[in-house]
Amino acid sequence: MASMCNLISSSSTSVLRWNHDVFLSFRGEDTRYKFTDHLYAALVNKGIRTFRDDKLKRGEEIAPLLLKVIEESRLSIVVFSENYASSRWCLDELVKIMECRQKIRQILVPIFYHVDPSDLRTQKGSFEKSFASHERHGRDSKEKIQRWRAALTEASNLSGWHLFEGYESEHIKKNH
Repeated sequence: MASMCNLISSSSTSVLRWNHDVFLSFRGEDTRYKFTDHLYAALVNKGIRTFRDDKLKRGEEIAPLLLKVIEESRLSIVVFSENYASSRWCLDELVKIMECRQKIRQILVPIFYHVDPSDLRTQKGSFEKSFASHERHGRDSKEKIQRWRAALTEASNLSGWHLFEGYESEHIKKNH
């Protein structure tokens, strides 16, 4: 797989004006202070304008702002972790990222962090439990849940990084 820096520098700069090179989507409880923090630091240290949600100002309405940031990013990195699908917000971000991939040809780099892409594709294991919980609570329409499922399936079919073991910093250095 091409390095992250090569993907960013070779992606089209066409008519759109990018405010961020990279948008990071991740389940905070799973990876915020571990892998995602290391990845963020490596990207920023290379001069890559990277957005993660801790840059939000207190009191700002989160949903519209994050959706706008996704649209204004050249590339999205999604860190799929065991509990990613338990977050309704992560799933909403993923749907938006997949829309931007289709509409503006935004690049998506999936990172499978201690999860098997086939579990996303078939929504087994923790992904199955998360969707069962979403359906049981009934806060979201069947159509919305179906969009989440479709986005996960589509993203799981993309080539990405697979991190199951080893030093996280070495994975980042090798693929960055």
